[in-house]
Amino acid sequence: MPAAARAPHFVRSFERGLAVIRAFDAEHPELTLAEVARTCGLTRAAARRFLLTLVDLGYVHADGRAFRLTPRVLELGYSYLAGFSLAQIAEPHLEQLVDRTRESSSLCVLDGDDIVYVARVPARRIMTAAITVGTRFPAHVTSVGRVILAHLTEEERESRLARADLRPLTPRTITDEGLLRAELDKVRARGYAIVDQELEEGLRSVAAPVRDRSGEVVAAVNIPVHASRNTVASVRRELLPHLLDTVAGIEADLGMATGRGRAASPGTGTHRSSSSPRPPAPRP
Repeated sequence: MPAAARAPHFVRSFERGLAVIRAFDAEHPELTLAEVARTCGLTRAAARRFLLTLVDLGYVHADGRAFRLTPRVLELGYSYLAGFSLAQIAEPHLEQLVDRTRESSSLCVLDGDDIVYVARVPARRIMTAAITVGTRFPAHVTSVGRVILAHLTEEERESRLARADLRPLTPRTITDEGLLRAELDKVRARGYAIVDQELEEGLRSVAAPVRDRSGEVVAAVNIPVHASRNTVASVRRELLPHLLDTVAGIEADLGMATGRGRAASPGTGTHRSSSSPRPPAPRP
């Protein structure tokens, strides 16, 4: 957030402390003081204070010159996940979808300009992608992100497109704002998205939106596949009907849950969408 845009209540030190925690990831499970300072744009003295505070609180472990997160950091997200009944509702449906298609499936929500995985059932293969609950990707370049973006209000969608980082991740990535806007219009009209090797070469993915009782899009479900095993046509013909059936089942259970007065909060990805009826499954 630019300094000029920060509200009077904004606590810069809290922002920096969270940045230190986010500096650790799957590729960097251990970091030195210098690496944390460089990643977060802090002085070594400031980085040291933040790290030692986190050590005192039990969120970071110090081992010589190396620092790493402890399991206690999971507490920071537990309250969100514990109340996230949408993920609990979706998981058995995802398991059935994986059983039918023999492909992995995930439920994602929009958080800022990213999509976040909140439920995932991997396919039973020897080799599987290293995606877990909490994984984030830029929304505009993923199938789940596009179906959610496509159903935002026009004002919100335009705001997100204006600040999207459209650098190419593969030679197939859409990098033109006008072309991306046209693609989102197509996604909204047909009710699903297929992204063909834009996020990662060799990866195709199909996704459909999940709506709550009021018709608002609150999440999306995807099926990612290897391009070597599935053409775009076969994804649309063989996987999409199963995906749409799964989404319909999630929506039905979500409607019953909220109808009983038990809030099925979609979490931080909640947004106002411009609702439209779900189209029928496409014919082969």
